[in-house]
Amino acid sequence: MVYREGQVQETQVRPPAPGEVVWIHLRDPDEETAQHVLQQQFDCHPLVVEDILHFGQRPKVDHYLHVERPQALISFYALHTDLTPLEFCLVLGHDFVITVERSPVAELAEVRQRVLAQPDLLASPGRFAYALLDLCVDHYADVVARLEDRLDSLERHVFDRPQSPVAGLIFRMKRQVGRVRRLVADGRNVVGALAHESFPFTTERESVYFVDVYDHATRVVDALDAIRDNLSGLLDLQTAQRANRLNEVMKTLTVISTIFLPLNFIVGLYGMNFQDIPELHWRYGYLYVWSLMLAVASGMMVYFKRRGWW
Repeated sequence: MVYREGQVQETQVRPPAPGEVVWIHLRDPDEETAQHVLQQQFDCHPLVVEDILHFGQRPKVDHYLHVERPQALISFYALHTDLTPLEFCLVLGHDFVITVERSPVAELAEVRQRVLAQPDLLASPGRFAYALLDLCVDHYADVVARLEDRLDSLERHVFDRPQSPVAGLIFRMKRQVGRVRRLVADGRNVVGALAHESFPFTTERESVYFVDVYDHATRVVDALDAIRDNLSGLLDLQTAQRANRLNEVMKTLTVISTIFLPLNFIVGLYGMNFQDIPELHWRYGYLYVWSLMLAVASGMMVYFKRRGWW
C-alpha cells in the first residue's frame, strides 16, 4: 500500500518515492523473498533479515540507526481467542512500514481495513504502529475479560461442589495466565520504548498516543496479576471448603455416636444375666426401657440443638 496526499492505493512492492509512505506485508516469506524485499529494496540490516526469518523471540525493539536507511525492528504478539500467541514483526523506517507474519494475524487484517477506510493512518510509520499495537492491546483486554469470566465460573463451581477435582484445571489456567502475563509485560515494555521521545520514528504528538497504549497494557498486566492471585487463593479455598465439609461430617457422626452412647449403656444394663433385676418380670418393663431410651435420646438432641452443636 502506498500513501500519498491523503490517498492510499495498492501497487507492486517498491521503495517509496519522495512524499510517500509505503506499507508492505509479508506472510511467511522464504529466505529469498525476505532478502529481496528487506535488503535489496529497503536496505535493511542483516540482523533484521535474520530476526524475520527466525521467529520465536520475546517482544522487543531493536534500533538500527547508523545505516544508510535508519530502521527499527519491533517484535510483538497478538493473542488468539484460545490464548495462542501469534508473533508478528514490524520494520519501521522514516517512510516505510514492513509487517511480517507466519500465521494469519487478525489484527493485521483489521488494520488493513482501517487503512482503506482512513488513509491517514498510513500518513506516518508511527501512526500506523500506534493503530496496530493499540488494537493488539485492546484485544489483550478482551482476553483478560474472558479469563475473568472463567475464573468467576470456576469460583462458583468450587463453592457449589468443593469435592470436585478442579486442581488440575486451576494449575493449567495458572500456567496460561503466567504465559500471557509475561507476553503482555514484555509488550508493555515495547510500547514504553515507542512512547519515549527519543524514538526516531514517532513524533512528539504520536508519542502521547503510545503513552495511552502503555497505560492500557499496564491495566491488563495488573488484571492478570489479580487473576493469578485469585487462582492461587481458589486452591486454598477449595482445601478449606473440603476441611469444613469434613468437619461437618465428623461433627454429625460425633453427635449421633454421643446420642447412642447412653442408649448402649441402658441396653447393656438390662441385658445382664441376673435374675433379681427389678424390672425383669415387670409387665411394662419392655415399654419402660423403650420410653427411657427415647426420652434420653430426645433430651440430648434438644440439648445439642440449643447449644448449636448440631
